[in-house]
Amino acid sequence: MMIQIVKLAGLLLMALVLNGNVNAQEVFPDGTPIPDWFRQNTPADLNKLGKQYRVTDYNVKNDSSVVQTQKIQAVIDKAAASGGGVVVIPKGTFLSGSLFFKQGTNLYLESGARLKGSDDISNFPLLMTRMEGQTLKYFAALVNADGLDGFTIAGKGTIDGNGLRYWKAFWLRREFNPNCTNMDEMRPRLLYVSNSKNVQVSGVTCMNSPFWTTHFYKCENVKLLGLHISSPKAPVRAPSTDAVDIDGCKNFLIKNCYLSVNDDAVALKGGKGPLADKDPNNAANENIIIEDCTYGFCHGVLTLGSESIHDRNIILRRLKINNAERLLWLKMRPDTPQDYEYVLVEDIEGSDIGNFLFIRPWTQFFDLKGEKATRDSYSRHITMRNIKLDCNNFFNVGVAENRANVNAFNYKLSDFTFENLNIAAKNNLVIDTAVVEHFTGKNVVVNGKKEF
Repeated sequence: MMIQIVKLAGLLLMALVLNGNVNAQEVFPDGTPIPDWFRQNTPADLNKLGKQYRVTDYNVKNDSSVVQTQKIQAVIDKAAASGGGVVVIPKGTFLSGSLFFKQGTNLYLESGARLKGSDDISNFPLLMTRMEGQTLKYFAALVNADGLDGFTIAGKGTIDGNGLRYWKAFWLRREFNPNCTNMDEMRPRLLYVSNSKNVQVSGVTCMNSPFWTTHFYKCENVKLLGLHISSPKAPVRAPSTDAVDIDGCKNFLIKNCYLSVNDDAVALKGGKGPLADKDPNNAANENIIIEDCTYGFCHGVLTLGSESIHDRNIILRRLKINNAERLLWLKMRPDTPQDYEYVLVEDIEGSDIGNFLFIRPWTQFFDLKGEKATRDSYSRHITMRNIKLDCNNFFNVGVAENRANVNAFNYKLSDFTFENLNIAAKNNLVIDTAVVEHFTGKNVVVNGKKEF
């Protein structure tokens, strides 16, 4: 009898242990639990988005040559006035300028549907918006949503920025004036969502944006699911067509997406300038997960900066990458106080990568705005593990310069961990632990040689 009791107690203990392992909650890099919200990823169902407003039922024509902004906007306004619903774009091509979605309205693009942006900038009004870490007057995007709760874009159709004319104009201007900036040539974004929460964009293709492709500013609880985001690097390069710009957001998921653009795939923004951390228009990014995605060409798979003041709890995992210039890029900007902390990059496979890790001063548009002193920045608690890839440069990390040069500044790197890395590289093979305070390496193999 006693033996049976002991055996039963052992089985109960084992069951408790196994159950605890099954139910163990994932945590962010700083140890805080990842909410269940990040695991609830069912794409939006058209039939659950409210009353359907099919644009062709309201005198909107399938015509790629006629700009129909006012007619499509009238359908959005009608849906809003009637208590909300979903504006449906059917199969066909519909040309438009800026559209503004309102509370309770959503957008659905059927298979074969194409909402195409006008290549005439006059169809995109000037208004107060957010661009490159600044709050200023600039052009509205093709699709805009501000101050909404529950905004959804879904379907299997395409939002096409029709950017070729804008790209050609930009490069012509750059040829005429090599010092022109991104915003000197007037061009809209594809999608801009601001001051909103509970946002989902699923299934659609976003392509050929004139400028940044999707931009989210001061949003909370955003999910991008199963998107295909692309812009070309040839024959005409699509300048600054970042796939996803996250600008002062909290709780943000990018999952099962394909990203290939002629700039950064995912870039964390938030503000710039020597007093950026004191400007209420700026904000930190917190709790960002990018997972189960496939990448084609891009400048950076994940880039922190160049306009970013604080990024915390960032996870990049379970990716397949081909032909990206950088896996992790930390842009350290001397005119802006920055704190990049608790970043995890794991479970990555990649080929033809330019740089495994790239950390350098970012001085392209250096401007202290009258302040005398440059600003200090920090990158800390950065973990890169379970990664197999081939690259040109492995540890491409620049040491901060001294302050004898006004354009120089100090940035501090600390608490970096490299674990279970199998890297084939041509250059920058040695990990310079002198530039990182508290560096930990475990099972790091470079070109078949175990470094740690």
